This record gives sequence, structure tokens and C-alpha cells, in this order.
Amino acid sequence: NDDYTPMEFVVHVLERFFQKDREAATRIMLHVHNHGVGECGVYTFEVAETKVSQVMDFARQNQHPLQCVME
Repeated sequence: NDDYTPMEFVVHVLERFFQKDREAATRIMLHVHNHGVGECGVYTFEVAETKVSQVMDFARQNQHPLQCVME
């Protein structure tokens, strides 16, 4: 999380793009909020690349500065 993207939006992104249930999404969001980074899942390169693109597009469409990267 950053200081501008609402926590609920981050939870929604985790549910929608990473198929997390509300509890898991909230846990990941809080981890990122407290530690600065977190893991949404392990995917093949192609799937991860698509998910990053989808999340970044969705965040931009909703005017949030949320960042998503793959490592």
C-alpha cells in the first residue's frame, strides 16, 4: 500500500486478479502496508506478466498509484 490507495481497493485487487478470499487478501494487504512489500502468488512468467499489466491498468483506470511488480 501507499499513502493514497485505499486499503479496500488493494483488497479488491487481490480478490479480483489473484483469486484471494477476503481474509487472505486482507492479510496480504496488511503485510504490504506494514512491511512495504508482499507476495500475491507464484506464477509462470507469462501469467505474472499479464497479472501485473492488468493490475496496473486497473489501478490507473481508478486513479490510484498502486504498484505491482514481478520478481
